[in-house]
Amino acid sequence: MARQDQITLKKAMSGNYRSHALNSTRRKFNLNLQKVTILENNKKVTYLVSAKTMRTLRKKGKI
Repeated sequence: MARQDQITLKKAMSGNYRSHALNSTRRKFNLNLQKVTILENNKKVTYLVSAKTMRTLRKKGKI
């Protein structure tokens, strides 16, 4: 499975490492993925979501 939020479909971003000499090397900014269990149609479903999505779900009362 790709490192992707299963609800918002966000993916990792890419960028550069920068040294003091301004050398650049490619890197990835991975998501902070967490497992969360949500009730859907009286069944427990486990999703892999980002920490920001999990905060939003808590705010909306879905968790």
